[in-house]
Parts: sequence; C-alpha cells; structure tokens
Amino acid sequence: MADSATNPAANGTSVDSLKGNAQAAYNQIASGPVAQNVKDQSAKTSAEFSNLASARQTPSQPAATGQPLTHYHSFFSELLSWNNPRASTIAYASVVSLIFVARYLDVIRYTFKLTWMALGITVLAEVAGKTILGNGLATQLRPRKYYTVPRETLDSLIGDVHELINFFVIESQRILFAENVPASTAAAVGAFLSYYLVKIVPYWGLALVATTVLFFAPLIYTTNQELIDHYLKQVSDVVNSQTEQLRQVATKHTSQATEITKQYMGDYTHKAQQMLRGRSASPEISPKPAQSNLKDTDFPQAPKQSFQSADGAVDEEEPLIAA
Repeated sequence: MADSATNPAANGTSVDSLKGNAQAAYNQIASGPVAQNVKDQSAKTSAEFSNLASARQTPSQPAATGQPLTHYHSFFSELLSWNNPRASTIAYASVVSLIFVARYLDVIRYTFKLTWMALGITVLAEVAGKTILGNGLATQLRPRKYYTVPRETLDSLIGDVHELINFFVIESQRILFAENVPASTAAAVGAFLSYYLVKIVPYWGLALVATTVLFFAPLIYTTNQELIDHYLKQVSDVVNSQTEQLRQVATKHTSQATEITKQYMGDYTHKAQQMLRGRSASPEISPKPAQSNLKDTDFPQAPKQSFQSADGAVDEEEPLIAA
C-alpha cells in the first residue's frame, strides 16, 4: 500500500492498462462473429423495409371497371408475398402483439393512469421548484417553441389515410363482385367458417386466426407452388370435363325438346289451318223442314151436323149484333 501511495505513476499506469484492456475487449466483441451477424441482419432488415417502402406505387393494371388502384395494393401484395421475409415476419409479429395487447391489457385504463401520473409529476416539480428554488422545474424543461405538425406532414398523413380507406373499399367491392374468383371463394369460405367459429372462439381469437391465415397462406403457396399448381390443375381438369359433359347433355336435351316442340307446333298449326279452310269452303247451313209420315186419314173427321140440345131442339144461332 505504501508503494502505491508513494508511486502515483504506477497507479496511472494500472488505470491506463485497465482502460486499454477494456477497449481491446470491446473491439474484440464488436468485431466478433456475433456482432458482425447482428450488423448484417440489421442491414438486411433495413434494406427490406426500404424495398417495401419503395413498392408503394400505383399498379399499372387497373381494376375491372378501369379505375386505377391505390398504392396500398402493391404494398400489401409485396408484404404478403414474403419477398422480404424479415419485413413480413416483423409485420406479422407486430400485428399479433397488438392483438394480445388489446386482449390482455386495458389500454384505455393504463392511458388514463399514465396521463395523471405525468401531469402529477410535472405539477409537483413546478410547485416544488417555485417553493424551494424560486423557479419552477417544469419551466426549465419547457421548450422555447412548442412543437407543431407541419402542413406537409399532415397532408401526407391525410393522403395515406385516404388511400388506405380506398384500398379496403375497392377490395371489398372487387371481392363482392367476383373480379378475382379464387379470392372471392376464399373470402366466402372464411366468412362461412367464421359464422360457426364465432360461437366458440372469441373475437380476438378470430382476429389471430385470420391474421395467421392471411400471412402464411401465400408463404405456403410460394414454398410449394409446383405441387399446389399440379393438384389445382387436376381439379380444374376434372371440373372442366364435368362441366363440358353437363353442357353436352344439356345441349342434347335442349335440342330434343326444341324438335319435339317444333313438331307439335307444326301439327297443331296444320290442324288449325285445315279447320279454318273447311269452315270457309262449306255452304251456309239452312234448317230443313222436318218431314212427317202422318197422313190425313190418321186423324178423325170433324162432325158435319149441327149440335143439338138435350131435348132435341136445334140451337138457334144468336145474331152477332143485337137488334
């Protein structure tokens, strides 16, 4: 101890050596494989997010109605295609985290709690500073100029919100009017399953399932595209063959029904024409007097003698005009 107290140069040398050793250890760790791997992954993640941001462009192919789509169509298409796996993974993890936060954390209650704690701390600091030091502590921390939102930032934000709302509005209409039949079919199946799952699964569970399907269905298809396309082609061929067979049967029965209808219509038309011609060629029917086979001898003869009264006197004829 005496040597160290009487020799301050030795203490300075030991401190410098400790600093040098610490710097060397830090440089070794910073240039090690773990740190290098972290730097590489960070650079790749940043590049993927840059690619995802640059993908926000209006697609060249418009909708079926001819109107242009929004730049969020290309953005979500790039995000769900997993062309940038790190960005897609972070987006999926963020959405799932928000679902769990909304489910298990009372966000509104914690917001109120954080608000009253922050305001209480600033009020106490201001009052205590003015009481003890004569100058409030919150006043010392107050900025010279309050922050304001620039008009350019607000316009850009409003434009993005407008585009995002139009994305959901256009996509819902495209699905409703079956512009993309597979997407409309998938939406119909999802709505059908959700109708029954909502009885046993809470809403946050349905949101979690929907997010997982939405993110991983394109990934599964991209990974097994050749196999899935092969089975889809087989199913399409079977459906097309059955449809063609039904079309042929329907055409055959339709033609037969048409021929039978034409035949019956021809027969009825011919009969109707014959009836009309027969009526026009026949003379006017006049009633004939009925012939009787009775003769005059079949009737009794009328009496020719005049009527006599009971006493035998002949009744005198009364004059037609009284005298």
